[in-house]
Amino acid sequence: MFELVKAGGWLMLPIIACSVIALAIVIERFWTLRRRRVVPPQLVVQIWQWIQAGELDEARIRALREGSPLGRILATGLVNRRSSREVMKETIEETGRRVAHELERFLNTLGTIAAITPLLGLLGTVVGMIQVFSVITAVGVGSPGELAAGISQALITTAAGISVAIPAMIFHRYFRGRVDELVLDMEQEAIKLVEVLKGERVAAPGVKPS
Repeated sequence: MFELVKAGGWLMLPIIACSVIALAIVIERFWTLRRRRVVPPQLVVQIWQWIQAGELDEARIRALREGSPLGRILATGLVNRRSSREVMKETIEETGRRVAHELERFLNTLGTIAAITPLLGLLGTVVGMIQVFSVITAVGVGSPGELAAGISQALITTAAGISVAIPAMIFHRYFRGRVDELVLDMEQEAIKLVEVLKGERVAAPGVKPS
């Protein structure tokens, strides 16, 4: 492996750096975007039970806000539960936009890595070809060993750049889709909360009325 990196030249260093950053982002996003962490199940039902039991206080709202991204959105609705429906929805939507932005953290970086690593590989190809033609100009085509070094650099950097770009692009698109799904789920849960607090649902959310 070290010999391959060495043969690829100095452009292998930024490609390797991009691969390390991309791997770190993928691991972090897999951990952060777990569904149970972002959208805890039955959270609106729990809030409804607190309301019915008269146990909804500032401490519970604070814990709700700090517990999950969905809890942060729902806590905003609870803080403004005595306001009009329109004001309550506006504050929820504003918080939702901030939460969605946080869920997309590092995805632009991952997409940038997917875009630039093939270009770094292409730059390595150009540098390698320049080296090949420089050797040809200096000693002619009778020195295969000298020519092989430039050709190896061209091929190795291209392969390395593409090898980093493909998984980076795959995970970038995967996480984009996952964020969209999670945002939609949070939006639906927030709508349930608004309906409950504004009296448009007489039964607990998720429970069929008898």
